[in-house]
Amino acid sequence: MSEPSAQDPSTSIAAPAAVAAAPRTRRSPASAKSEQRIRDILRVGREVFAEKGYERATTTEIAQRLGISEATVFTYFRGKRELCVRVLGDWYDEIIAATEQGMPLGRPMREQLHYLVRTHLRLFLIQGTGLCALVLSEGRSKGQELGDSFLPLQRRYTAPLMDLLARGQASGEIRQDMPLRLLRSAVLGPMEHILWEVVAAPAASRTVDIDRVAEQLVTLLWSAVQAPSSELAALRQLRDDVAFALQRSNSS
Repeated sequence: MSEPSAQDPSTSIAAPAAVAAAPRTRRSPASAKSEQRIRDILRVGREVFAEKGYERATTTEIAQRLGISEATVFTYFRGKRELCVRVLGDWYDEIIAATEQGMPLGRPMREQLHYLVRTHLRLFLIQGTGLCALVLSEGRSKGQELGDSFLPLQRRYTAPLMDLLARGQASGEIRQDMPLRLLRSAVLGPMEHILWEVVAAPAASRTVDIDRVAEQLVTLLWSAVQAPSSELAALRQLRDDVAFALQRSNSS
């Protein structure tokens, strides 16, 4: 599969599934104190990047908030770019972990899609609005300082969705006449518009009913990605389940 272009709407928060290693820090921690220092830098770095975006954030401010010298930050990270990529990589890993750990495997694909959409909306809009704005803006900036660094992060980020779509095609619940890449875009495109709408709103009015929006969005998405016969198949499965339950009840 070829790399997506910067103009592809689906690439602002996602790209084809493939796992890439996160950038290494400049120096491997040699002690518990060094490990704690890296955690502190990443924690405060997340705060600053979320509040100010990439351009206005500085390693000087990160160091000042921690009460350390800027040289100490550079001991562990080569600069602002590497630090920001690591912050975003850790955030993406948290989203991926939350998605994979709670995914209701074995349930109908629509239910799994609903879980994925709701989880992403919650983590992006409730717990990470500032980082969400950074990703949406910088993810389009191919050729700029941070833009190219998003590709490996975005590939990791979409892996759970691509896995869900592939499993859905294999089970016959998701249409097989469309490539996974196009189905991915069909899911992520509407999600991105919702994220942009919320992030662009003034902070005082930045409210969203996650449950309601997730259900509305999945209703729209499922009509686009479900296999033509999946609704009939679901009804047949329900009929069989009910018949089996009645049979067991009568025999007991």
